[in-house]
Amino acid sequence: MKDKKNKTNYNSKVKKNNKNIQRKKDIEWILTVTFMAFSITFVMTLFSESALANVTLLVGIIIVFLFIFLGIIFDMIGIAVTVADPKTFHSMAAKKVKGAKLALRLMKNASKVSSFCNDVIGDICGILSGAAASTIAILLASRIEVDIFWITLILTSFIASFTIGGKACGKSIAINRANNILFKFSKVISIFITE
Repeated sequence: MKDKKNKTNYNSKVKKNNKNIQRKKDIEWILTVTFMAFSITFVMTLFSESALANVTLLVGIIIVFLFIFLGIIFDMIGIAVTVADPKTFHSMAAKKVKGAKLALRLMKNASKVSSFCNDVIGDICGILSGAAASTIAILLASRIEVDIFWITLILTSFIASFTIGGKACGKSIAINRANNILFKFSKVISIFITE
């Protein structure tokens, strides 16, 4: 009877310890992703503000589409990491295919990778494309005699529709071609990260 009670106490201590370890890891991840979001936003805003300072209308539109495209691509990567088939990458890793081990590591941390790609990069791109749209609205308002309110309203509506439509299309592609997308992404980042 004592053994059973000791075993129960031990199991509850182990569970409590595991919860504390998991909570600590969660807090570390939250702090890390918050710092990364700040750093990436800082750098990308610095780039976009300096690029948009004395920009032509065409270049401003290209920058907006660049941010939208970047958001869609990272959204696809975030989806692909969560739905890719690990068996394919285990087989490739056994054959020592470059990028396969890294793809497995990404899949093992799918929730974090997906959070980073979908939320951090996606949200930053959304914010920056909106900021770039306001610069375009000012440029347009100075060229044509239309109230800036209406130009901003139309531009933000276009940007939102392109972003949402692009991400919807990208999600469909990512689900159907998850392995291919993840493999290409892991091959690219394996240039910077050792397997």
